[in-house]
Amino acid sequence: MRGDRVEIVVAADDGARTYELVATRAGRRVEITSGRGVVEVAEVTRSGEPVRRARFMASRVIALVEHPASELPRERDRPPEAASAAPRPAPPAPAV
Repeated sequence: MRGDRVEIVVAADDGARTYELVATRAGRRVEITSGRGVVEVAEVTRSGEPVRRARFMASRVIALVEHPASELPRERDRPPEAASAAPRPAPPAPAV
């Protein structure tokens, strides 16, 4: 789903580096596969065709953090009290 995001933390010579792969368009999702010493994170279309890929040696991967799209707050999910309590802009000053 659009908004799916995966953070990959990899050990490097100068410490740890963080990479992020995000599903950028509607209908795309992020999938993680691992095998034969390689971790692959890919943004795929609805039909399963990869659009972008990131591959890392499994021995260097420190952490994989998945952030599903459902974690993102939406405006319509806010309770009505919070929406009505939002400050309203001041009316324009009268012209002189």
